[in-house]
Amino acid sequence: MAQRDPDCLFCKIVAGEVPAEIVREGERTIAFRDINPQAPTHVLVIPRQHVPDVGSAARVGGGLVDAIAAEAAEVAAAEGIGDAFRLVFNTGSGAGQTVFHVHAHVLGGRGMEWPPG
Repeated sequence: MAQRDPDCLFCKIVAGEVPAEIVREGERTIAFRDINPQAPTHVLVIPRQHVPDVGSAARVGGGLVDAIAAEAAEVAAAEGIGDAFRLVFNTGSGAGQTVFHVHAHVLGGRGMEWPPG
């Protein structure tokens, strides 16, 4: 996988070329608020490395999916929702993925019904 895709919005956020409300930065990940929140707390956690989706992130290896999940848990705790949050990966346009740089949605701050949607 490429370290960076020059046409990728999230790669541009990682590079500081596009503004975002950053809530946490780690060695391998960055977390920022979603611009169209679907819950009182809605933060995206992405790897700094360009990877298109969660399946690809798992195949990259090196614990990349683990790093995203661990950062998501840290974000949830810092946001005060560590005891009740939803972690979502949309994969493919049919599932609602609009930016093809893997990202985990950390959602919380209200009751999360099941099934979603």
